[in-house]
Amino acid sequence: MNTPNAITRNETAALHIDGVSQTYQSKSGPVHALDDVSFSIDNGKFIGLVGPSGCGKSSLLMMMAGLLAPSAGCIRVGERRITQPEPEEIGVVFQESSLLPWKTALENVEFPLELRGIDAATRRPLARDMLTRVGLKDFFDRRPHELSGGMKQRVAIARGFCQNPRVLLMDEPFAALDEQTRLSLGDELLAIWEKHRKTVVFVTHSLTEAVYLCDEVVVMAARPGRIIKRIAIDLPRPRTFKTMATARFGELRDEIWELIRTVEHA
Repeated sequence: MNTPNAITRNETAALHIDGVSQTYQSKSGPVHALDDVSFSIDNGKFIGLVGPSGCGKSSLLMMMAGLLAPSAGCIRVGERRITQPEPEEIGVVFQESSLLPWKTALENVEFPLELRGIDAATRRPLARDMLTRVGLKDFFDRRPHELSGGMKQRVAIARGFCQNPRVLLMDEPFAALDEQTRLSLGDELLAIWEKHRKTVVFVTHSLTEAVYLCDEVVVMAARPGRIIKRIAIDLPRPRTFKTMATARFGELRDEIWELIRTVEHA
């Protein structure tokens, strides 16, 4: 029988989440935050993770990154179990850009490569190219305090892709930005993804953003966090602003919203 939680193991899968649960202690006793979450993500797919506040989206993402250990179950990249951060396998772009304030935009993008021992002659052209792709060709030498919020997130996205991880996790990277900047960055993100075809897991509260960016949206329910449905986004690529005006776009967004609304009021 196929269920929303069913895991499919195959050679094309980049990431496996197997029976992951999370329980933590609060002042009032144990809290069951995630319950038996299982799914696989194929190589090169752009996957959205949505659900009501408190459903464990960000906690699940931190487990995928090796920053938080599950109480039960495991997470694998290919067949390799993730038990700690492994930047060469899994990169993370956080909601805050987390740039080093004393380094320029170019140096911030280079920094993870430098930590891996990649020489300047190799890493600098890569960093320059990626910053150019996110529209920051004229800002290589600017430090974070000289950049707008949207520019900082562009640097963070460039840094994430420049590390060339097998899987890139993105935890609401546009949440603090205005709508116009979000749309612009979304288009830039898709352009980079179309070229590099990295496996991306994208956490967002915006259903419009999820439908616009993703190949598939995984919908979660809270108390405890669990998967209720995986929805294929059957919109053609490349996508443009006009995609949002199509009937199918609205149908998909409404389907996700009805699922979330139903479980919130259950």
